[in-house]
Amino acid sequence: MALALLGLGSNVGDKVGNIRQALRLIGEVCTLKRVSRFYKTAPVGYVKQDWFINCAAEVDYDSTPLSLLKSLKSIEDELGRVEAVRFGPRVIDIDILFFSDQIVDESVLRVPHPRLHERLFVLAPLMDLSPDFVHPILKKTVRQMHSEVESQGGVEPADVTV
Repeated sequence: MALALLGLGSNVGDKVGNIRQALRLIGEVCTLKRVSRFYKTAPVGYVKQDWFINCAAEVDYDSTPLSLLKSLKSIEDELGRVEAVRFGPRVIDIDILFFSDQIVDESVLRVPHPRLHERLFVLAPLMDLSPDFVHPILKKTVRQMHSEVESQGGVEPADVTV
């Protein structure tokens, strides 16, 4: 059994509902252990879009990272995700941030997520779950990475109960 940390986000339609539905479906393929608070976050990259709701989830998974990716992509498809503009609006986005301490560098999957250390909207929810988790490549804790990007702003707890 491997511990995986996932990042979830939505900025189309019922954002909170989309994430709750994704978490329910994730719980059907993994053991959902914990979920962070929900955060209201400003878009990054393509900024002419609505704000996001983001969270992180800790799961136990008993197969490979690529198998988990396949399951998560199926969940995104089921919830209506359509690939359009890179970093653009989406009904749901589910990323594998960490898969235990494994490093995966495949054409379809890179773990740890290659940009997580630059993104406060990923690190703030991770702080709720695993502030002392060590990035297996950068050799920094989530807490250290969070403090390096904390000044970015644009991330605040959402007034939502998980």
